[in-house]
Amino acid sequence: MATSRGTWGYRDRFGGRFGRTYFRRFGPGVVSSVGVGTYLGDPTAAVDDDYRDAVRLALDSGVNLVDTASNYRCGRSERVVGEALRESDAARDSVVVASKAGFLPFDGDRPEDPAAYVRREFIDTGVVDPAALARGSHCIAPGYVDGMLDRSLDRIGVDAVDLYYVHNPETQLEARSRADVYDQLQAAFETLERRRAAGDVGRYGVATWSAFRVPPGDDSHLDLGVVLDRAAAAADAVGVDDHGLAAVQLPFNVAMADAFTVDAHSHGDETVSALEFCHREGLSVFAAAALGQGELAASLPRDVEAELSGDTTAQRAINFARSAPAVTAALVGASSVEHVRENVAAGTFDPLGAGAFDDVFE
Repeated sequence: MATSRGTWGYRDRFGGRFGRTYFRRFGPGVVSSVGVGTYLGDPTAAVDDDYRDAVRLALDSGVNLVDTASNYRCGRSERVVGEALRESDAARDSVVVASKAGFLPFDGDRPEDPAAYVRREFIDTGVVDPAALARGSHCIAPGYVDGMLDRSLDRIGVDAVDLYYVHNPETQLEARSRADVYDQLQAAFETLERRRAAGDVGRYGVATWSAFRVPPGDDSHLDLGVVLDRAAAAADAVGVDDHGLAAVQLPFNVAMADAFTVDAHSHGDETVSALEFCHREGLSVFAAAALGQGELAASLPRDVEAELSGDTTAQRAINFARSAPAVTAALVGASSVEHVRENVAAGTFDPLGAGAFDDVFE
């Protein structure tokens, strides 16, 4: 698991190469504000090789944050992350490894009949109760989260993960009420609190696509105020003093800035944006899709790009996400070594200050 000594030692090794606030506080230590993601790409050996080289290069170049999930690339991404971590010069205790549970994963490739696969591997074996499924492919029931964490540890080849997310819980809103989904989240948090107490998880979070950046009237909305209360209730139920909910992952980039602009979350007598809520509560935000899955590497709005530092459009887009309040790191794909070199170099430029970031939205 990542430690204070390990991550600060990593920062001491690489910090002089980067701009101000490149390394930021997270958990027991610090983490790079550029992280590598492993979502995109076909589930093939060739893509595995590209990812392995790219993630290893990132770890050896000043990035100590790797984000994956049990279902990414049919489970191959977790395996590749583990291989890159073992091949890297970076010590395990210097790297923050994050994964997720929610979508039912395949095992290495896409089956010809996904529904039959789900029945055979998850329902018939008792791993998943059909009543807990949404969209035939998503589950956050306690037993399922527990089992997927074991699978993640095995695939990555580590004794513990530093951050484990409940993945896209808003998917469950297609099958049940909002109140029921909050109950599900609390039950999942109780499971993760127990695994945290056992030393299998450092901290946990909620990774979403839409839930935290849409207005309260939207069908996929979940309120961070309620989610945080449920984490506190989970800790109380398990008998621990402080809950381990530490992070939120959501899309944030120039084209998808809703997490900053949409007031959607209850905080006392106010309703505030997701980023403002996390800033006030000390939750780390990990900005997914910082490059809009590659689209923002080609072009940015001219007036916004003019305010950002970087040698390339991609670097300026990454630095937009790194500049937002509460954002601990911008996550970008690591499917090639060329992209890794460009993305890591974004961190050699300073992010916008708070005032300059606000001015972008004037």
